[in-house]
Amino acid sequence: MQEFNPELLKNLYKPASSSHKGQNGKLLIIGGSQLFHAASLWAATVASRIVDMVFYSSVEINNKIVERLKTEFRNGIIVPRSQLEHYVNEADCILIGPGLPRGEGKEEGDDDTRELTEGLLKKYPQKKWVIDGGSLQVMDPEVLLGLKEMPILTPHRREFEILKLKSQNSKVKTAIQNSKVEEQIRIFAGEYNCVVLLKGEYDIVASSTESVRVSGGNAGMTKGGTGDVLAGLVAALCCKNEAFLSAVASSYINKRAGESLFQKVGIYFNASDLANEIPIVMKNLL
Repeated sequence: MQEFNPELLKNLYKPASSSHKGQNGKLLIIGGSQLFHAASLWAATVASRIVDMVFYSSVEINNKIVERLKTEFRNGIIVPRSQLEHYVNEADCILIGPGLPRGEGKEEGDDDTRELTEGLLKKYPQKKWVIDGGSLQVMDPEVLLGLKEMPILTPHRREFEILKLKSQNSKVKTAIQNSKVEEQIRIFAGEYNCVVLLKGEYDIVASSTESVRVSGGNAGMTKGGTGDVLAGLVAALCCKNEAFLSAVASSYINKRAGESLFQKVGIYFNASDLANEIPIVMKNLL
């Protein structure tokens, strides 16, 4: 499997100097729960530095947290669940899953993650979707077959195992037994017409037609929340770029940001540090 060629970063969308607010991406983030506050906030933090508008929809407690962060999250709009569908229509891309409860973690006041995820995917198959975290862990992968735009899935190794085990596709089930992980990802992506960004020591990004490996990073990137930062970056780029380029470019940028932090503080950085470093790395790379 070939390594990602950073020359492809030149193909990323760049805002025109004559553009106005709203033309350079509108992202809706659906995430968070009574237990998981920070996950969706990390995604929102990095995304708000890339796209023009971030619409943020979570449970009430997280919506209030973001309201208090308005000095940082200037271009964000807090979306109550009751108004969610209006902003689904307006958004260029929707990120769903970071911080959503995983079944046994559901508390009073939380959404049913599977019901929320599958219901929205079925109702809005024409939208661009990035699916992460809690949504990946509880959804039936067969729901992906109804989508018209190629979704991006951002699982770590364990989440990908869950997706494979839930698959009803005979080709995917055979691949579980007979193939290396790189081939499993390509088969899964092909059968479900999606892009898979498998996170790990090295990332693998695959669609039905192409796959690459993205090396780099360091042990500091195992900290909680770094995957949520990556999901926010993927979804922000996907607002104005095609799915495979968004996924692989985000993987590369994320790992370079981790390496940049390592030069400054070793492995002693957290997800907030990573979210803050990504714009600096993007400026240097792009």
